[in-house]
Amino acid sequence: MGRYRLDRCVGAGAFATVWQGYDPELDAPVAVKVLADNWVRNADVRERFLSEARLLHRIESRRVVRVHDVGVADARPYFVMDFVGGGTLADLVGEVEPDEAVRLAVEAAEAVHVLHTAGVVHRDIKPSNLLLDRSGDPVRVLVADLGSAKRLADATGYTVTTGTPAYMAPEQADGETGFDGRADVYSLAVVTWELLTGQRPEPAPTTHARAGGRHGERGPRPAPPAPAGLDPSLVRVLVAALDRDPGRRPPDAQAFARALLGAGTTGRTPAGTSWSAWLVGLVALVVFAVAVLLGWLLL
Repeated sequence: MGRYRLDRCVGAGAFATVWQGYDPELDAPVAVKVLADNWVRNADVRERFLSEARLLHRIESRRVVRVHDVGVADARPYFVMDFVGGGTLADLVGEVEPDEAVRLAVEAAEAVHVLHTAGVVHRDIKPSNLLLDRSGDPVRVLVADLGSAKRLADATGYTVTTGTPAYMAPEQADGETGFDGRADVYSLAVVTWELLTGQRPEPAPTTHARAGGRHGERGPRPAPPAPAGLDPSLVRVLVAALDRDPGRRPPDAQAFARALLGAGTTGRTPAGTSWSAWLVGLVALVVFAVAVLLGWLLL
């Protein structure tokens, strides 16, 4: 594909395929995203594909996959990105301890906040679009795949529904009321719940079902059953971010990250109160020791 060697397919979707490749001039691994043959002659899809490359190139952040080159080979557009070979959050669903799950979710939220700061809403946040960079310690999370992304300035009023139904916010699914970065907050909450429990907080409905009636509701959603062992403060943060009404969610991805950091994880005493709990325990121990000593002296 141009000067790039394509070694193996690492992901395929309805519109494009992503390959692990090699750049012989830079002697470096790369990721190459190639538009599918059946969409090459569709002007709208072709423009959306190139728009993704432009967005990724414009956003300069270590939290977002970078684009280095674009081209056309055999009439097929492609663009070249950093190769991040550590897998995705989908590989860790239900496999990490709560503290690490929350840390990764905070990383993901901070990456999404970079997009929002650049005036872009992702619209397809899910575990497989959150890449793991294992080159350092701790593991970092990068956001990828802006194929469904939309500029926040264009996200008001009617918009075509796009994204993955299982992670899609109500206002995004109905396509009529407009949306903003809080739609991505909703998706981040689903991802976090899934990381912590191994399953999503509700069965995945179809896009049609989501748009057909239930999303007209704007009251608080019934709280999902709280997973055993999770701190109630963490469950409250997630339930708030999963509210049908975007006005009741954290206002942006960074606020969601801060709320996660401020919550407990496994029902243990939160970090902010650990010293007071330790002091109370110490006092109780001293009182007990004094009582035992007095009892021994009285004998």
